[in-house]
Parts: sequence; C-alpha cells; structure tokens
Amino acid sequence: MKISPQAGKKFGAIVEGFDAETASADEIVELKRAVYANKIAVLKNQDLSAQQFHALGKRMGETGAYYEPVYHHPEVAEVFVSSNVKEEDGRQIGVPKTGKFWHSDYQFMPEPFDITLIYPQVVPSKNRGTYFINMAEAYERLSEELKVAVKGTTATHSVLQYFKIRPTDVYRPISEIIDEVNAKTPPVTSPTAVTHPATGETVLYVSEGFTMSIEDADGTPRPDLLKELLEATGQLDRTYEHENIHLQTFEKGDMLVWDNRSLIHRALHTATPEPAVSYRVTVYDDHSTA
Repeated sequence: MKISPQAGKKFGAIVEGFDAETASADEIVELKRAVYANKIAVLKNQDLSAQQFHALGKRMGETGAYYEPVYHHPEVAEVFVSSNVKEEDGRQIGVPKTGKFWHSDYQFMPEPFDITLIYPQVVPSKNRGTYFINMAEAYERLSEELKVAVKGTTATHSVLQYFKIRPTDVYRPISEIIDEVNAKTPPVTSPTAVTHPATGETVLYVSEGFTMSIEDADGTPRPDLLKELLEATGQLDRTYEHENIHLQTFEKGDMLVWDNRSLIHRALHTATPEPAVSYRVTVYDDHSTA
C-alpha cells in the first residue's frame, strides 16, 4: 500500500495498492492515520460489492444504518444509497439529489459519525465531485475577534431545514411532518468549537445545512455570529472559489474516505445532471490514531 499527498490540492491523500479483502490490521490502522492526517484518502482501483464495502467499514469501526429506511441498500441496510437512476422495473433505490448543502454526516444526531466512506457506482462523465471545507483549518483562519466571540457559545443542529419529504408524506399536513421529524430527531446542542478526539485540533462545528442557531453561555441567541461564521468559512460563497473550499474529484473505481469530524461537504449538482449512484458507509471510530 502506497500513500502520497494529492498533487495540487488543498488537502487529501492518494492510496494505491490497497486491497480491502486482504488488508492487514496494520494497513487498516495506517489508512485511518492517513484519513486523520490528510482529511481525505482516495483509494484507487476498488471493485467491491455492497457487502464487501460494508465489511471494510466494519474493519474501521462500528457502522450504523441511516435512520430513514428509504436510503438503505436493499441487501445491506448499513449502506446508504444516493441515486438518480431507477431500476429496470421502475423502482427507486436510494434517494436522488442528496447533500445539496454544507453539512457533516449525522451532525444533527447526539453522536455524529467519525469516518465517512463514499464509493461511487455510476460516475458522471463531467461535473463530478464533492466540495469540502476543513473546519479545523477554517477555525485557525478566523480573525481573533471571531475566535473570542465563539468561545463559550453553543450551536444547535437539526435535520429539519433540509429534511426530504418521503413518498409516504404526500398529502400529510406539514405541521404533522414537522412534529414527527422533531420527535424522531430532536435538535441537539454542542459547543460551537470542539476538540477533535484523535488529532487535538480545534474544529469549528457549524454548517449551513444543519446548524439552526448559536447561543451565548446565558442562552442569548447570536444569529449575527452564525452568519459571520458561515461567511468567514466560505459556506455562503456560491462561486465556490473561497480559499477554504476544496473540490474533490473522483473516477470509477475510486473510494473516498474522510474525517467526518473535521470536514463539512456539499455535493456538486448541476441543472442537467447525468446518471449518478453512490454508496455510503459511516463509521464510529475508537478515537485513536495508534
């Protein structure tokens, strides 16, 4: 297995010669180290079934199925499916147009996942990729005034803003759907800046998609601070040219493995999308780089 930095990119590493079926325990540890050190690892030339993909995730930690079954792979519930392609019989497996906003996976849950694995199955010929922001580096780039303003504040996160209406929700009152969403995934609160358990970095833990509010220590809402942080980190830049934004492209056979604690991401969608299918597995790590 060979690990090398991505040439000409803000961050990330290329991993060549990794065999998910025969990788040793030491190679799995080395891969996890590379993920935390480089934030993204691109595993080249992968050819795995959904079952094999999930098995690799299990070797990296504890996997979990997404709480909404409509996203599940029909044979492996822990594999999340993003797809705009229907089956030959007309069935829709997975959900189209996922992740069209800045977020980290499961940020709206009490314990978000540590590592995300994405394995593209049907790859567009152009306009393919995912935008990322390293929120540890973004924190370091904040002005001293903003760093002081963040200290001692908390952020509240919720799935409500970008919850996708399911087929079973058609004709239901919106108030009923909102109540159900809040009952199943109630808002969660965390420090606005958190310490990464594996690297010790300070990570700014806010996103356009899931962070609903920021409050001072006494509970005073700070909508001004949230907007300033979103703008300073690049999440409001619709040109995607902000210095913090990294576009990670991929090819057929690539697998992306990233540090979900440090990174927020946003899918690259276009007005006239091509067929695209991706599998995702999310992992709770042991918070160790050793």
